[in-house]
Amino acid sequence: LIGRLMFELPEEMGLIAIAVRQTQGKGRGGNVWLSPIGCALSTLHLTVPLHSNLGQRIPFIQHLVSLAVVEAVRSIPGYEDIELRVKWPNDIYYSDLMKLGGVLVNSTLIETTFHILIGFGFNVNNSNPTICINDLIVKFNKEKGTNLKPLSADCLIARTVTVLERLIDIFQEKGPNGVLPEYYKYWVHSGKQVRLHSEDGPSAWIVGIDDFGFLQVHQEGKGVQSVHPDGNSFDMLRNLIVPK
Repeated sequence: LIGRLMFELPEEMGLIAIAVRQTQGKGRGGNVWLSPIGCALSTLHLTVPLHSNLGQRIPFIQHLVSLAVVEAVRSIPGYEDIELRVKWPNDIYYSDLMKLGGVLVNSTLIETTFHILIGFGFNVNNSNPTICINDLIVKFNKEKGTNLKPLSADCLIARTVTVLERLIDIFQEKGPNGVLPEYYKYWVHSGKQVRLHSEDGPSAWIVGIDDFGFLQVHQEGKGVQSVHPDGNSFDMLRNLIVPK
């Protein structure tokens, strides 16, 4: 539906589809996305000029959306320490322990404008199949003696889109350096050691993200090199960056 409508609208107009339930959710690499009741599920359409900071670095969009989801919660007064984080390239995590959301971006270039469809889903009020944001709030209340209220999917979708708009404006004005400090504040990878290519491969340390949104690792004797998300996945359970 949104794919048909997006070319009919004025360029300055945004479009979002929100689902309460999703029966054919898609993940990266053809994976199925499970979407029980209680998830925040939406697809957002936006346009990005090709000749702009973000238009020249389209892979960054998935990072901005992941950050926007985390910020949507952690920018609420009292909720700053809820342990919600981003995992490169497109996941939302509870600490570095468990996935509770993800982002999928599709882009189409028409003349000098990118039409971007951003699918994002994250667990708000469903404890299965992993964990949800309201579980984290209950846990935080027990540990800290606070009385934070549960959050709703509608509220968090709205806040995510609002934060994303701000992040895109900053990126368009200042480029990657305008948003990376905020991204690193919430990401799970700082100083983590990984092995490249296989379990017996060479060791490397994650150091950051390059100007195009690709992961940078430092390998002894070889310096810093970039790893592309389309050709690699990062499996924190096995501590590897592996080719798909």
